[in-house]
Amino acid sequence: MADSWNTDTGEAVYRSRDAVKNLRIRVRLERVTSTAALSKHLQQQVLSQQDRGAIELETLTSQGHTADNEEELEVGWQEKLFSQYEMELFQNEATCQTPLDRQYHAEVKALNKAKGRRNHRIFTYTDHDRYTSCLPLHQLQASTDLLTTTKSSPTFLAERMASVRHRRQDRRTMDCSVPKSKIVNWEPTAEFVKSSHVVNNAMQTMHIMGDMAPPGRLGQKENEYLLVTIKTDGSGTVIVKPDFNKDKEPYRIVTVGEKREVWRLTLENVCTTMQPEEKEREQNMYKDLYVRHKEYLNSLVGQDFEMPPIGILRYLMNGEIVSAKGFEYDNLYIHFFMELPNNWSSLPLQSLSGVTQTCRAKTLGKENVAFFSYPFSFEAFYMCEKESEESIPQWPVIYFKVLSLDSWQRFRTEGYGYLLFPAMPGKHTVTCQTWRPLQTGTVSALRRFFIGGSPELEDHSYVRIPGTFKGERLSRFGFCTETTGSVTFNLHCIQQARAFVDATMLKKRRQKVFDQLGGFSQQGAVCTILEAFQRARKKMQEARESLPRDLVHTTSQLQVESSA
Repeated sequence: MADSWNTDTGEAVYRSRDAVKNLRIRVRLERVTSTAALSKHLQQQVLSQQDRGAIELETLTSQGHTADNEEELEVGWQEKLFSQYEMELFQNEATCQTPLDRQYHAEVKALNKAKGRRNHRIFTYTDHDRYTSCLPLHQLQASTDLLTTTKSSPTFLAERMASVRHRRQDRRTMDCSVPKSKIVNWEPTAEFVKSSHVVNNAMQTMHIMGDMAPPGRLGQKENEYLLVTIKTDGSGTVIVKPDFNKDKEPYRIVTVGEKREVWRLTLENVCTTMQPEEKEREQNMYKDLYVRHKEYLNSLVGQDFEMPPIGILRYLMNGEIVSAKGFEYDNLYIHFFMELPNNWSSLPLQSLSGVTQTCRAKTLGKENVAFFSYPFSFEAFYMCEKESEESIPQWPVIYFKVLSLDSWQRFRTEGYGYLLFPAMPGKHTVTCQTWRPLQTGTVSALRRFFIGGSPELEDHSYVRIPGTFKGERLSRFGFCTETTGSVTFNLHCIQQARAFVDATMLKKRRQKVFDQLGGFSQQGAVCTILEAFQRARKKMQEARESLPRDLVHTTSQLQVESSA
Protein backbone atom coordinates (compact mmCIF):
# COMPACT_ATOMS: atom_id res chain seq x y z
CA MET A 1 0.00 0.00 0.00
CA ALA A 2 2.89 2.39 0.73
CA ASP A 3 4.05 2.21 -2.85
CA SER A 4 0.77 3.76 -4.06
CA TRP A 5 1.23 7.05 -2.18
CA ASN A 6 2.49 10.30 -3.67
CA THR A 7 5.52 11.39 -1.62
CA ASP A 8 6.32 14.55 -3.62
CA THR A 9 4.93 17.15 -1.19
CA GLY A 10 6.98 20.12 -2.35
CA GLU A 11 5.35 23.39 -3.30
CA ALA A 12 4.50 24.26 -6.90
CA VAL A 13 4.74 27.78 -8.32
CA TYR A 14 2.27 28.87 -11.01
CA ARG A 15 2.01 32.15 -12.90
CA SER A 16 -1.29 33.39 -14.24
CA ARG A 17 -2.52 36.60 -15.83
CA ASP A 18 -6.04 35.81 -14.68
CA ALA A 19 -7.48 37.12 -11.42
CA VAL A 20 -6.74 34.86 -8.46
CA LYS A 21 -10.39 35.07 -7.38
CA ASN A 22 -11.19 32.59 -10.17
CA LEU A 23 -9.08 29.88 -8.53
CA ARG A 24 -11.07 26.82 -7.43
CA ILE A 25 -9.66 23.62 -5.91
CA ARG A 26 -11.46 20.32 -5.39
CA VAL A 27 -10.34 18.63 -2.16
CA ARG A 28 -11.19 15.00 -1.49
CA LEU A 29 -10.51 13.46 1.92
CA GLU A 30 -11.03 9.75 2.52
CA ARG A 31 -10.28 7.51 5.50
CA VAL A 32 -8.39 4.32 4.65
CA THR A 33 -7.92 2.77 8.12
CA SER A 34 -9.04 -0.67 9.20
CA THR A 35 -12.45 0.54 10.47
CA ALA A 36 -13.37 2.08 7.15
CA ALA A 37 -12.03 -0.94 5.29
CA LEU A 38 -14.13 -3.28 7.47
CA SER A 39 -17.29 -1.23 6.85
CA LYS A 40 -16.65 -1.29 3.13
CA HIS A 41 -16.06 -5.06 3.20
CA LEU A 42 -19.30 -5.65 5.12
CA GLN A 43 -21.21 -3.49 2.67
CA GLN A 44 -19.89 -5.55 -0.25
CA GLN A 45 -21.00 -8.72 1.51
CA VAL A 46 -24.46 -7.27 2.03
CA LEU A 47 -24.77 -6.40 -1.62
CA SER A 48 -23.90 -9.97 -2.49
CA GLN A 49 -26.77 -11.27 -0.38
CA GLN A 50 -29.96 -10.36 -2.21
CA ASP A 51 -32.43 -11.43 0.46
CA ARG A 52 -30.83 -9.36 3.34
CA GLY A 53 -29.38 -6.54 1.31
CA ALA A 54 -31.96 -3.89 2.17
CA ILE A 55 -31.76 -4.44 5.93
CA GLU A 56 -27.97 -4.53 6.24
CA LEU A 57 -27.41 -1.64 3.82
CA GLU A 58 -29.82 0.49 5.78
CA THR A 59 -27.98 -0.38 9.00
CA LEU A 60 -24.61 0.62 7.57
CA THR A 61 -25.99 3.81 6.09
CA SER A 62 -27.43 4.84 9.38
CA GLN A 63 -23.99 4.77 10.91
CA GLY A 64 -22.96 7.78 8.78
CA HIS A 65 -20.39 5.88 6.82
CA THR A 66 -20.15 8.40 3.97
CA ALA A 67 -20.04 11.56 6.09
CA ASP A 68 -17.46 10.26 8.56
CA ASN A 69 -15.07 8.46 6.24
CA GLU A 70 -14.93 10.62 3.10
CA GLU A 71 -15.71 14.14 1.95
CA GLU A 72 -15.31 15.99 -1.34
CA LEU A 73 -15.54 19.77 -1.58
CA GLU A 74 -14.80 22.59 -4.03
CA VAL A 75 -13.08 25.55 -2.39
CA GLY A 76 -12.63 29.01 -3.93
CA TRP A 77 -9.92 31.56 -3.22
CA GLN A 78 -10.39 33.12 0.24
CA GLU A 79 -13.70 31.28 0.64
CA LYS A 80 -14.51 30.95 4.31
CA LEU A 81 -15.70 27.52 5.45
CA PHE A 82 -16.31 27.28 9.19
CA SER A 83 -15.12 24.35 11.26
CA GLN A 84 -17.13 22.78 14.05
CA TYR A 85 -14.96 24.62 16.57
CA GLU A 86 -15.67 27.99 14.91
CA MET A 87 -19.38 27.25 14.66
CA GLU A 88 -19.50 26.77 18.43
CA LEU A 89 -17.18 29.70 19.11
CA PHE A 90 -18.94 32.38 17.05
CA GLN A 91 -22.43 31.38 18.21
CA ASN A 92 -21.81 33.37 21.38
CA GLU A 93 -21.73 37.10 20.60
CA ALA A 94 -19.85 37.84 23.82
CA THR A 95 -16.71 36.19 22.46
CA CYS A 96 -16.64 38.47 19.39
CA GLN A 97 -14.05 41.22 19.88
CA THR A 98 -13.17 42.43 16.38
CA PRO A 99 -15.37 43.48 13.44
CA LEU A 100 -14.34 40.28 11.67
CA ASP A 101 -15.55 38.20 14.63
CA ARG A 102 -18.89 39.99 14.55
CA GLN A 103 -19.16 39.35 10.82
CA TYR A 104 -18.49 35.65 11.40
CA HIS A 105 -21.11 35.68 14.16
CA ALA A 106 -23.72 36.95 11.70
CA GLU A 107 -22.72 34.35 9.11
CA VAL A 108 -22.90 31.51 11.66
CA LYS A 109 -26.38 32.63 12.72
CA ALA A 110 -27.47 32.64 9.08
CA LEU A 111 -26.07 29.12 8.59
CA ASN A 112 -27.90 27.84 11.66
CA LYS A 113 -31.18 29.27 10.40
CA ALA A 114 -30.63 27.66 7.02
CA LYS A 115 -29.85 24.02 6.34
CA GLY A 116 -26.44 24.31 8.02
CA ARG A 117 -22.96 24.31 6.61
CA ARG A 118 -22.14 22.32 3.48
CA ASN A 119 -18.81 21.09 4.84
CA HIS A 120 -18.21 18.48 7.50
CA ARG A 121 -14.48 17.91 8.06
CA ILE A 122 -12.90 20.25 5.53
CA PHE A 123 -12.73 23.94 6.46
CA THR A 124 -10.54 26.95 5.64
CA TYR A 125 -8.52 29.73 7.26
CA THR A 126 -8.45 32.85 5.10
CA ASP A 127 -5.82 35.58 5.03
CA HIS A 128 -7.72 37.73 7.54
CA ASP A 129 -8.18 34.99 10.16
CA ARG A 130 -6.10 35.22 13.29
CA TYR A 131 -5.47 31.48 13.02
CA THR A 132 -3.70 32.06 9.70
CA SER A 133 -1.53 34.79 11.21
CA CYS A 134 -0.67 32.79 14.31
CA LEU A 135 -0.43 29.31 12.83
CA PRO A 136 2.28 27.56 14.88
CA LEU A 137 5.51 26.33 13.35
CA HIS A 138 4.87 22.67 14.11
CA GLN A 139 1.65 22.81 12.06
CA LEU A 140 3.50 24.31 9.08
CA GLN A 141 6.24 21.74 9.11
CA ALA A 142 3.75 18.97 9.92
CA SER A 143 2.36 19.44 6.43
CA THR A 144 5.59 17.91 5.22
CA ASP A 145 6.04 15.29 7.91
CA LEU A 146 2.46 13.95 7.81
CA LEU A 147 2.14 13.80 4.06
CA THR A 148 5.34 11.84 3.49
CA THR A 149 6.63 8.50 4.61
CA THR A 150 10.03 9.91 5.61
CA LYS A 151 10.91 12.50 8.23
CA SER A 152 12.42 15.78 6.95
CA SER A 153 13.56 18.80 8.97
CA PRO A 154 12.53 22.33 7.88
CA THR A 155 15.08 24.46 6.06
CA PHE A 156 16.79 27.54 7.49
CA LEU A 157 14.53 29.92 5.58
CA ALA A 158 11.33 27.97 6.27
CA GLU A 159 11.99 28.01 10.01
CA ARG A 160 12.33 31.79 9.99
CA MET A 161 9.50 32.49 7.59
CA ALA A 162 7.05 30.40 9.60
CA SER A 163 6.40 33.08 12.22
CA VAL A 164 6.80 36.21 10.12
CA ARG A 165 3.12 37.09 10.18
CA HIS A 166 2.91 36.44 13.92
CA ARG A 167 5.88 38.71 14.66
CA ARG A 168 4.50 41.42 12.38
CA GLN A 169 1.36 41.66 14.54
CA ASP A 170 3.20 41.63 17.84
CA ARG A 171 5.79 44.20 16.77
CA ARG A 172 5.99 47.16 19.12
CA THR A 173 7.39 50.61 18.55
CA MET A 174 10.88 51.31 19.79
CA ASP A 175 11.26 53.49 22.84
CA CYS A 176 12.44 56.97 21.86
CA SER A 177 14.75 57.09 24.86
CA VAL A 178 16.94 54.32 23.45
CA PRO A 179 20.11 55.93 22.01
CA LYS A 180 20.75 55.44 18.32
CA SER A 181 24.12 53.87 19.05
CA LYS A 182 22.33 50.77 20.34
CA ILE A 183 20.20 50.25 17.25
CA VAL A 184 23.01 48.32 15.53
CA ASN A 185 23.73 45.00 17.21
CA TRP A 186 27.34 44.08 16.43
CA GLU A 187 27.09 40.65 18.10
CA PRO A 188 23.63 39.29 17.25
CA THR A 189 22.50 36.10 18.91
CA ALA A 190 20.68 33.28 17.16
CA GLU A 191 17.39 34.41 18.74
CA PHE A 192 17.93 37.97 17.52
CA VAL A 193 18.57 36.78 13.97
CA LYS A 194 15.50 34.58 14.11
CA SER A 195 13.28 37.45 15.28
CA SER A 196 14.67 40.28 13.12
CA HIS A 197 16.57 39.19 10.03
CA VAL A 198 14.01 37.59 7.78
CA VAL A 199 12.71 38.10 4.27
CA ASN A 200 9.09 39.28 4.42
CA ASN A 201 7.27 39.50 1.10
CA ALA A 202 3.71 40.84 0.97
CA MET A 203 1.68 37.75 0.09
CA GLN A 204 -1.87 36.63 0.78
CA THR A 205 -2.23 33.20 2.35
CA MET A 206 -5.04 30.69 2.60
CA HIS A 207 -5.01 27.34 4.43
CA ILE A 208 -7.34 24.43 3.75
CA MET A 209 -7.64 22.39 6.94
CA GLY A 210 -9.09 19.05 7.90
CA ASP A 211 -10.68 17.87 11.15
CA MET A 212 -9.40 14.29 11.58
CA ALA A 213 -11.19 13.60 14.85
CA PRO A 214 -13.07 10.34 15.38
CA PRO A 215 -16.83 10.41 14.71
CA GLY A 216 -18.72 12.38 17.33
CA ARG A 217 -15.65 14.29 18.58
CA LEU A 218 -15.35 17.04 15.96
CA GLY A 219 -14.40 20.56 17.03
CA GLN A 220 -11.19 19.91 18.98
CA LYS A 221 -8.14 22.03 18.05
CA GLU A 222 -5.64 19.19 18.50
CA ASN A 223 -7.34 17.22 15.72
CA GLU A 224 -6.94 19.98 13.10
CA TYR A 225 -4.42 19.20 10.36
CA LEU A 226 -3.09 21.40 7.57
CA LEU A 227 -3.99 19.98 4.15
CA VAL A 228 -3.14 22.66 1.58
CA THR A 229 -1.41 26.04 1.73
CA ILE A 230 -2.05 28.56 -1.05
CA LYS A 231 -0.11 31.82 -1.37
CA THR A 232 -0.25 34.56 -3.96
CA ASP A 233 1.14 38.03 -4.56
CA GLY A 234 0.06 40.92 -6.72
CA SER A 235 2.16 39.89 -9.73
CA GLY A 236 0.16 36.77 -10.62
CA THR A 237 2.30 34.20 -8.79
CA VAL A 238 0.38 31.38 -7.08
CA ILE A 239 2.16 28.91 -4.77
CA VAL A 240 0.38 25.67 -3.91
CA LYS A 241 1.75 23.21 -1.35
CA PRO A 242 1.40 20.33 -1.94
CA ASP A 243 0.86 20.36 -5.70
CA PHE A 244 -2.23 19.12 -7.49
CA ASN A 245 -2.29 15.35 -7.92
CA LYS A 246 -3.16 15.49 -11.62
CA ASP A 247 -2.59 11.86 -12.72
CA LYS A 248 -0.46 10.90 -9.71
CA GLU A 249 -1.30 8.91 -6.59
CA PRO A 250 -3.03 10.60 -3.63
CA TYR A 251 -1.18 11.97 -0.59
CA ARG A 252 -1.15 10.19 2.75
CA ILE A 253 -2.00 11.83 6.08
CA VAL A 254 -1.28 10.05 9.33
CA THR A 255 -2.91 11.38 12.48
CA VAL A 256 -1.13 11.65 15.81
CA GLY A 257 -2.54 9.61 18.66
CA GLU A 258 -3.21 6.08 19.78
CA LYS A 259 -5.11 5.01 16.66
CA ARG A 260 -2.85 6.78 14.11
CA GLU A 261 -5.49 6.71 11.42
CA VAL A 262 -4.53 7.06 7.76
CA TRP A 263 -6.33 9.43 5.38
CA ARG A 264 -6.11 9.80 1.62
CA LEU A 265 -5.88 13.38 0.23
CA THR A 266 -6.55 14.27 -3.42
CA LEU A 267 -6.24 17.78 -4.89
CA GLU A 268 -7.60 18.85 -8.27
CA ASN A 269 -7.64 22.16 -10.09
CA VAL A 270 -11.22 22.75 -11.26
CA CYS A 271 -10.90 26.30 -12.59
CA THR A 272 -13.09 26.92 -15.60
CA THR A 273 -11.09 27.43 -18.77
CA MET A 274 -11.59 30.57 -20.82
CA GLN A 275 -13.40 30.37 -24.12
CA PRO A 276 -11.47 31.45 -27.24
CA GLU A 277 -13.73 34.49 -27.63
CA GLU A 278 -13.09 35.60 -24.04
CA LYS A 279 -9.35 35.05 -24.42
CA GLU A 280 -9.24 37.13 -27.58
CA ARG A 281 -11.31 39.85 -25.94
CA GLU A 282 -8.92 39.95 -22.98
CA GLN A 283 -5.84 40.16 -25.23
CA ASN A 284 -7.40 43.04 -27.16
CA MET A 285 -8.12 44.79 -23.88
CA TYR A 286 -4.49 44.43 -22.78
CA LYS A 287 -3.24 45.73 -26.14
CA ASP A 288 -5.51 48.74 -25.89
CA LEU A 289 -4.31 49.39 -22.35
CA TYR A 290 -0.63 49.23 -23.39
CA VAL A 291 -1.25 51.56 -26.36
CA ARG A 292 -2.94 54.11 -24.14
CA HIS A 293 -0.13 53.91 -21.60
CA LYS A 294 2.44 54.43 -24.34
CA GLU A 295 0.56 57.46 -25.62
CA TYR A 296 0.45 58.85 -22.10
CA LEU A 297 4.22 58.47 -21.70
CA ASN A 298 4.80 60.10 -25.09
CA SER A 299 2.66 63.03 -24.03
CA LEU A 300 4.84 63.49 -20.95
CA VAL A 301 8.12 63.28 -22.88
CA GLY A 302 7.05 65.19 -25.98
CA GLN A 303 8.17 64.91 -29.58
CA ASP A 304 10.99 67.48 -29.50
CA PHE A 305 14.34 66.02 -28.52
CA GLU A 306 16.44 68.38 -26.43
CA MET A 307 19.35 69.72 -28.49
CA PRO A 308 22.12 72.18 -27.62
CA PRO A 309 22.30 75.46 -29.57
CA ILE A 310 24.10 75.68 -32.89
CA GLY A 311 27.88 75.71 -32.55
CA ILE A 312 27.94 74.16 -29.05
CA LEU A 313 29.08 70.71 -28.01
CA ARG A 314 27.39 69.21 -24.95
CA TYR A 315 29.49 66.77 -22.90
CA LEU A 316 27.90 64.59 -20.23
CA MET A 317 29.82 62.27 -17.95
CA ASN A 318 28.49 59.79 -15.41
CA GLY A 319 31.54 58.58 -13.55
CA GLU A 320 32.44 56.35 -10.64
CA ILE A 321 35.52 56.27 -8.44
CA VAL A 322 35.81 52.50 -8.19
CA SER A 323 38.82 51.73 -6.00
CA ALA A 324 42.27 52.76 -4.83
CA LYS A 325 45.16 50.44 -4.09
CA GLY A 326 48.87 50.44 -3.31
CA PHE A 327 48.83 53.21 -0.70
CA GLU A 328 50.80 53.18 2.52
CA TYR A 329 48.03 53.86 5.07
CA ASP A 330 44.45 52.69 5.47
CA ASN A 331 41.12 54.58 5.81
CA LEU A 332 41.42 56.43 2.51
CA TYR A 333 39.25 59.13 1.00
CA ILE A 334 39.59 61.15 -2.21
CA HIS A 335 39.06 64.85 -2.84
CA PHE A 336 38.61 65.77 -6.51
CA PHE A 337 37.65 68.79 -8.63
CA MET A 338 37.22 69.64 -12.32
CA GLU A 339 39.17 72.23 -14.29
CA LEU A 340 37.59 73.69 -17.43
CA PRO A 341 39.96 74.97 -20.16
CA ASN A 342 39.23 77.95 -22.39
CA ASN A 343 35.96 77.91 -24.36
CA TRP A 344 34.42 75.44 -21.87
CA SER A 345 31.60 76.33 -19.46
CA SER A 346 29.19 74.61 -17.08
CA LEU A 347 25.81 75.28 -15.57
CA PRO A 348 25.65 77.66 -12.58
CA LEU A 349 24.45 74.93 -10.21
CA GLN A 350 26.94 72.35 -11.47
CA SER A 351 29.23 71.10 -8.72
CA LEU A 352 32.87 71.04 -9.83
CA SER A 353 34.29 69.25 -6.79
CA GLY A 354 33.50 66.41 -4.42
CA VAL A 355 34.77 64.25 -1.57
CA THR A 356 34.26 60.50 -1.22
CA GLN A 357 33.50 58.62 1.93
CA THR A 358 36.29 57.18 4.08
CA CYS A 359 36.91 53.60 3.02
CA ARG A 360 38.82 50.84 4.78
CA ALA A 361 41.12 48.75 2.59
CA LYS A 362 40.50 45.07 1.95
CA THR A 363 43.20 42.52 1.22
CA LEU A 364 42.80 41.25 -2.33
CA GLY A 365 45.65 39.00 -3.38
CA LYS A 366 48.87 40.83 -2.53
CA GLU A 367 47.28 44.29 -2.62
CA ASN A 368 45.27 46.31 -0.12
CA VAL A 369 42.32 47.67 -2.09
CA ALA A 370 39.79 50.28 -0.91
CA PHE A 371 36.52 50.01 -2.84
CA PHE A 372 34.72 53.38 -2.94
CA SER A 373 32.09 52.91 -5.68
CA TYR A 374 31.48 56.65 -5.42
CA PRO A 375 29.31 58.03 -8.27
CA PHE A 376 29.54 61.55 -9.70
CA SER A 377 28.09 63.33 -12.73
CA PHE A 378 29.31 66.28 -14.75
CA GLU A 379 27.95 68.34 -17.63
CA ALA A 380 29.92 70.90 -19.65
CA PHE A 381 29.55 72.87 -22.89
CA TYR A 382 32.19 73.75 -25.47
CA MET A 383 31.90 76.69 -27.84
CA CYS A 384 34.76 77.81 -30.10
CA GLU A 385 34.74 81.54 -30.69
CA LYS A 386 37.73 81.75 -33.01
CA GLU A 387 39.11 79.18 -35.39
CA SER A 388 42.65 78.80 -36.63
CA GLU A 389 44.73 76.03 -38.02
CA GLU A 390 47.04 76.13 -35.00
CA SER A 391 44.31 75.85 -32.37
CA ILE A 392 43.72 72.45 -30.79
CA PRO A 393 40.72 71.91 -28.49
CA GLN A 394 41.58 71.10 -24.88
CA TRP A 395 39.57 68.68 -22.78
CA PRO A 396 38.53 69.24 -19.13
CA VAL A 397 40.68 67.64 -16.45
CA ILE A 398 39.84 65.93 -13.14
CA TYR A 399 42.47 66.57 -10.46
CA PHE A 400 42.27 64.37 -7.39
CA LYS A 401 44.08 63.98 -4.10
CA VAL A 402 44.15 60.79 -2.00
CA LEU A 403 44.29 61.26 1.77
CA SER A 404 44.18 58.98 4.81
CA LEU A 405 42.63 59.45 8.23
CA ASP A 406 43.38 57.15 11.17
CA SER A 407 41.64 56.67 14.51
CA TRP A 408 43.79 59.40 16.10
CA GLN A 409 42.52 61.94 13.55
CA ARG A 410 45.90 62.12 11.82
CA PHE A 411 45.69 63.26 8.20
CA ARG A 412 48.25 62.21 5.63
CA THR A 413 48.56 63.00 1.94
CA GLU A 414 48.88 59.72 0.06
CA GLY A 415 49.08 60.88 -3.55
CA TYR A 416 48.13 63.30 -6.34
CA GLY A 417 46.87 62.48 -9.81
CA TYR A 418 44.80 63.72 -12.72
CA LEU A 419 42.46 62.31 -15.35
CA LEU A 420 41.83 63.78 -18.80
CA PHE A 421 38.26 63.59 -20.06
CA PRO A 422 37.99 60.86 -22.73
CA ALA A 423 37.71 62.17 -26.30
CA MET A 424 35.58 59.20 -27.38
CA PRO A 425 32.05 58.67 -26.09
CA GLY A 426 31.14 55.39 -24.44
CA LYS A 427 32.37 53.46 -21.44
CA HIS A 428 35.97 53.83 -20.28
CA THR A 429 37.84 52.20 -17.40
CA VAL A 430 40.93 54.26 -16.54
CA THR A 431 43.58 53.58 -13.88
CA CYS A 432 45.59 56.65 -12.86
CA GLN A 433 48.96 56.44 -11.13
CA THR A 434 49.65 58.86 -8.29
CA TRP A 435 52.64 60.42 -6.59
CA ARG A 436 53.20 62.66 -3.56
CA PRO A 437 55.83 65.29 -2.71
CA LEU A 438 58.70 63.90 -0.69
CA GLN A 439 60.72 65.82 1.84
CA THR A 440 64.07 64.18 2.41
CA GLY A 441 65.34 63.49 5.87
CA THR A 442 64.49 61.38 8.88
CA VAL A 443 62.56 64.13 10.66
CA SER A 444 59.96 64.30 7.89
CA ALA A 445 59.43 60.52 7.96
CA LEU A 446 59.06 60.53 11.78
CA ARG A 447 56.61 63.44 11.63
CA ARG A 448 54.49 61.61 9.03
CA PHE A 449 54.45 58.43 11.13
CA PHE A 450 53.77 59.89 14.59
CA ILE A 451 51.75 63.09 14.17
CA GLY A 452 50.67 62.92 10.53
CA GLY A 453 51.01 65.62 7.95
CA SER A 454 53.23 65.72 4.88
CA PRO A 455 54.22 68.21 2.17
CA GLU A 456 51.27 69.33 0.04
CA LEU A 457 50.82 71.18 -3.24
CA GLU A 458 49.42 74.70 -3.11
CA ASP A 459 48.23 74.39 -6.72
CA HIS A 460 46.77 70.98 -7.58
CA SER A 461 47.15 71.68 -11.27
CA TYR A 462 50.92 71.38 -10.77
CA VAL A 463 50.35 67.63 -11.18
CA ARG A 464 49.97 68.30 -14.91
CA ILE A 465 50.64 71.80 -16.33
CA PRO A 466 49.57 74.67 -14.07
CA GLY A 467 46.91 76.92 -15.49
CA THR A 468 48.94 79.98 -14.50
CA PHE A 469 52.04 78.83 -16.42
CA LYS A 470 52.75 81.12 -19.40
CA GLY A 471 56.32 80.22 -20.27
CA GLU A 472 57.72 77.88 -22.88
CA ARG A 473 59.41 75.37 -20.59
CA LEU A 474 58.21 74.01 -17.24
CA SER A 475 61.10 72.74 -15.16
CA ARG A 476 60.59 70.49 -12.13
CA PHE A 477 64.29 70.01 -11.49
CA GLY A 478 65.01 69.42 -7.81
CA PHE A 479 61.40 68.59 -6.98
CA CYS A 480 61.44 65.26 -5.05
CA THR A 481 58.48 62.93 -5.39
CA GLU A 482 57.59 59.37 -4.47
CA THR A 483 55.40 57.05 -6.51
CA THR A 484 52.44 55.77 -4.47
CA GLY A 485 49.32 53.83 -5.50
CA SER A 486 46.69 54.02 -8.22
CA VAL A 487 43.02 54.99 -8.51
CA THR A 488 40.54 53.33 -10.91
CA PHE A 489 37.69 55.22 -12.57
CA ASN A 490 34.66 54.04 -14.56
CA LEU A 491 33.47 56.74 -16.98
CA HIS A 492 30.37 56.79 -19.18
CA CYS A 493 30.61 59.70 -21.62
CA ILE A 494 28.06 61.20 -24.01
CA GLN A 495 28.70 63.86 -26.67
CA GLN A 496 25.81 65.77 -28.21
CA ALA A 497 25.87 68.47 -30.89
CA ARG A 498 23.48 69.67 -33.56
CA ALA A 499 26.30 69.33 -36.11
CA PHE A 500 26.27 65.54 -35.60
CA VAL A 501 22.67 65.38 -36.82
CA ASP A 502 23.26 67.81 -39.68
CA ALA A 503 26.34 65.96 -40.87
CA THR A 504 24.45 62.67 -40.83
CA MET A 505 21.47 64.01 -42.71
CA LEU A 506 23.39 66.08 -45.29
CA LYS A 507 26.38 63.71 -45.44
CA LYS A 508 28.87 66.55 -45.07
CA ARG A 509 32.32 66.59 -43.57
CA ARG A 510 32.67 68.43 -40.33
CA GLN A 511 34.96 71.42 -40.79
CA LYS A 512 34.62 73.53 -37.63
CA VAL A 513 36.49 73.07 -34.38
CA PHE A 514 33.41 72.12 -32.38
CA ASP A 515 32.67 69.55 -35.10
CA GLN A 516 36.23 68.30 -34.77
CA LEU A 517 35.42 67.57 -31.15
CA GLY A 518 32.70 65.30 -32.41
CA GLY A 519 35.16 63.91 -34.93
CA PHE A 520 37.29 62.69 -32.06
CA SER A 521 34.61 60.13 -31.36
CA GLN A 522 35.53 58.55 -34.70
CA GLN A 523 39.21 59.43 -35.05
CA GLY A 524 40.29 58.22 -31.65
CA ALA A 525 43.30 59.97 -30.07
CA VAL A 526 43.84 62.47 -32.91
CA CYS A 527 44.22 65.28 -30.40
CA THR A 528 47.23 63.61 -28.78
CA ILE A 529 48.86 63.02 -32.17
CA LEU A 530 48.36 66.63 -33.22
CA GLU A 531 49.86 67.90 -29.97
CA ALA A 532 52.95 65.75 -30.49
CA PHE A 533 53.18 66.92 -34.11
CA GLN A 534 52.99 70.58 -33.11
CA ARG A 535 55.78 70.13 -30.54
CA ALA A 536 58.00 68.34 -33.06
CA ARG A 537 57.35 71.01 -35.69
CA LYS A 538 58.22 73.78 -33.28
CA LYS A 539 61.47 72.05 -32.32
CA MET A 540 62.40 71.67 -35.97
CA GLN A 541 61.78 75.37 -36.62
CA GLU A 542 63.91 76.35 -33.61
CA ALA A 543 66.71 74.02 -34.72
CA ARG A 544 66.54 75.40 -38.25
CA GLU A 545 66.79 78.99 -37.03
CA SER A 546 69.83 78.19 -34.89
CA LEU A 547 71.82 76.79 -37.84
CA PRO A 548 74.13 79.09 -39.91
CA ARG A 549 72.50 80.53 -43.05
CA ASP A 550 75.30 79.22 -45.32
CA LEU A 551 74.61 75.66 -44.19
CA VAL A 552 70.86 76.08 -44.71
CA HIS A 553 71.48 77.56 -48.23
CA THR A 554 73.82 74.67 -49.18
CA THR A 555 71.26 72.11 -47.97
CA SER A 556 68.50 73.66 -50.06
CA GLN A 557 70.76 73.61 -53.17
CA LEU A 558 71.52 69.91 -52.68
CA GLN A 559 67.78 69.18 -52.43
CA VAL A 560 67.15 71.04 -55.71
CA GLU A 561 69.93 69.15 -57.52
CA SER A 562 68.72 65.77 -56.26
CA SER A 563 65.20 66.53 -57.39
CA ALA A 564 66.46 67.54 -60.86
